[in-house]
Amino acid sequence: MTAPQDRQDDGGVPVPVTPAGASTTAPAEYPPASPAGRGMFGNQGSGDVSGFGGLVRQRRTIEDAPRPYGGYFDEVRDALEEAYADFADAVEKVVVDRGELTLHIRPERIAEVCQVMRDDMALRFELCSSVSGVDYLGADARRLHVVYQLTSMTYRRTVRLEAAVSAEDPHLPSVTSVYPTADWQEREAYDMFGIVFDGHPNLTRILMPDDWEGHPQRKDYPLGGVPVEYKGAEIPPPDRRRSYQ
Repeated sequence: MTAPQDRQDDGGVPVPVTPAGASTTAPAEYPPASPAGRGMFGNQGSGDVSGFGGLVRQRRTIEDAPRPYGGYFDEVRDALEEAYADFADAVEKVVVDRGELTLHIRPERIAEVCQVMRDDMALRFELCSSVSGVDYLGADARRLHVVYQLTSMTYRRTVRLEAAVSAEDPHLPSVTSVYPTADWQEREAYDMFGIVFDGHPNLTRILMPDDWEGHPQRKDYPLGGVPVEYKGAEIPPPDRRRSYQ
């Protein structure tokens, strides 16, 4: 069977050709800029081999949810507003979507808000179960978002806090003094996304080698890699595979 990247010459023999979207500067090339929301990875040309290259995802504008929110969401918002004097300055917006409550917090205020969320008797969000990073390349000027999943074991409630920083200034306070469980989770977000948590007791890489350059889960990270040997066979890194060339 003739490969998609090949064509037939006059004698019916497959002849290699350069696929659409290929570049002579590969490997370790930054992916081409493309509008966010197209394809599985926002990729163009022949690089996306997921089968979702024609997928178009609608970009939604995230806005403040109207009151009343329903359920316990109104109680959480009102309790935080009453307990935290700088609520209006710290909370950028409140979003209710798919049955979940998200408070978008100014990054410089995140540790203060977490302190109130944990200690106020009407809130009592004692557990931070997750700190993760998200890269909204092409969709948000402050493209790097940090998401905090908080759980109140007292009231059996959950809430999400979200803070956004730019790639040029990816700094925000660490919450490890409030939630010790955030220690390694913040290190992973630093390692993978390059988000700097000021005040962290030991902000070092946790997955990649100490001298690794770049942050692999940023969407503009180069495609290059290292070959993998398995049972005597060598699998080339992604940037050297035919579909990416």
